[in-house]
Amino acid sequence: MFPIRDHNPSERIPLVTYTLLAANILIFLSYQNLAGNEVALFRFYQVWGLVPENVADGRNWETFFSSMFLHGGWMHLAGNMLFLWIFGDNLEDQFGHVGFLIFYLVCGVGAALAQVAVDPSSQIPMVGASGAIAGIMGGYLLLFPKARVDILLILIVFFRVFPVPAWIMLALWFGFQIVAGVADQAAGGGVAYWAHAGGFVVGFILCIPIWTNRGGTRFWRRTDGHPPHPETQYAFQKSNVPKVRRKRS
Repeated sequence: MFPIRDHNPSERIPLVTYTLLAANILIFLSYQNLAGNEVALFRFYQVWGLVPENVADGRNWETFFSSMFLHGGWMHLAGNMLFLWIFGDNLEDQFGHVGFLIFYLVCGVGAALAQVAVDPSSQIPMVGASGAIAGIMGGYLLLFPKARVDILLILIVFFRVFPVPAWIMLALWFGFQIVAGVADQAAGGGVAYWAHAGGFVVGFILCIPIWTNRGGTRFWRRTDGHPPHPETQYAFQKSNVPKVRRKRS
């Protein structure tokens, strides 16, 4: 089960979101010549990825930023870019272009700090935009808890797309990060679940001033937790098959 789109249209062209998408994809492609050499690829991640032990020792702080634009594979990249595509434009609407870029980077740094705090002796390079994107999701939860998000449910041979309120999808996602983080830590680590959870919390907190400025709970009551503008209507939601009503005898 994963989201494929929301019904919350952006009110301006999300230039920063598009730029981040392009930057992540182009940077990923730039080191694909190392994909067939595991040793060289691991060394590359050691240099440009964030190694918690190095950061805890006060070294390689630049990797807080460089690691945000690296990914471990095509599925890792695709998943992150999908979430950025769905949720990024709406937060950019709220922060403005420059503000959103700062927000994104701060969430990424906060996410990395959370992972370092939990496992400061880890020598495993941490890569990916997940932490920064988790921050976007945390902010989205606060501002648009009832915005509709289309979920693709796959159960073996059963496929179905259906809408759910954003808070359900995001709360389940956040809960999974906590549970998986505890399990992963007990197993010796390997996935930066605490970076995901940390980024989510940072993004939620950073959006509190915007939420307060909109009126806080009054904003929720005014919009019923939905976006303060008409939802996007997708073509597949409306059937072209005419209704035939049963005749009464």
